[in-house]
Amino acid sequence: MKASYKKYTFDFKVPSGTSRGVLTQKETWFLVLRDGENFGLGECGILRGLSIDDVPDYEAKLGWVCSNIHLGKEELLNQLRAYPSIQFGVEQAFLSLYSKNPFELFPSDFTNKETPIPINGLIWMGDETYMLQQLEQKLKDGFGCIKMKIGAIDFEKELSILKLISENYSPEVIELRVDANGAFSPDEAMKKLELLSSFTIHSIEQPIKAGQWEEMAKLCEKTPLPIALDEELIGVFDVTDKEKLLQTIQPQYIILKPSLVGGIQSSGEWIDLAEKQNIGWWITSALESNVGLNAIAQYTNSLNTIMPQGLGTGSLYTNNIESPLEVSQGQLFYRQSKKWNMEIINKICI
Repeated sequence: MKASYKKYTFDFKVPSGTSRGVLTQKETWFLVLRDGENFGLGECGILRGLSIDDVPDYEAKLGWVCSNIHLGKEELLNQLRAYPSIQFGVEQAFLSLYSKNPFELFPSDFTNKETPIPINGLIWMGDETYMLQQLEQKLKDGFGCIKMKIGAIDFEKELSILKLISENYSPEVIELRVDANGAFSPDEAMKKLELLSSFTIHSIEQPIKAGQWEEMAKLCEKTPLPIALDEELIGVFDVTDKEKLLQTIQPQYIILKPSLVGGIQSSGEWIDLAEKQNIGWWITSALESNVGLNAIAQYTNSLNTIMPQGLGTGSLYTNNIESPLEVSQGQLFYRQSKKWNMEIINKICI
């Protein structure tokens, strides 16, 4: 078996705003395994300023993986605990290599019968007009679950947007989720949660910055609307530490981004621990290309969840890799009539 990697930069169609800044590009690295005529492909992608493995020696670690691929998947995963996105890339690549079809990692009705996965529509931060334009488009596109990022513009304006939504659309039409990306201070968070609770909101993601377990636990205990932990899970590797976090904070939900929390195996540990404590969960992509999104979608489908998932990011880039993935009427499909762009895949795998 031989292994190699190749860097690829994706360009956003439209600059996309979060509370950590505006994104125009996304770096990723593809891990390629070759065994005779067979190949396996995995995506290792970081989010600058957020991923725990956004470190100077990232590419050196990928080189180490390629030089030590003979160690096998399990040993590599053990030695890559501080590099969750590479762990996920390794998992994908081995699954891809040993699958009949390198792009069908979890064969199912999703891949074989076009059974869709319900997903949320994402509204990026921006001025009031831009955010409302996005909302109208998402509704036209058939989304029944909308996730709106908040915390970047004036909070009063964000409340006015939510007020407009609630006045024009009933909860039966839109399930509304908001994501603060840790933008609230602990002192103001409860007041802002109370203001938000005047609208019918499914949940709020990460109201305060990660690492403030006691403050987050107080919020989760008294919150007027459900809280979902997101960034809070990043960098928590040991099962004992994961259990301690959930027992301490006792959130209503957790959100799993495989590239940020250590891939499939680690996501499974989080899910098992959450379910034991009656904590809900859903899975979200971390702006991967269609290669990583494909793996996340197929894994998510294998878990038989019916909640809308955060898997609608495949259309963000001008230069994404064409694939069978398609978003239609608020759902993600794996279309039999659409094919992977093997011209680009072959260039990556050279």
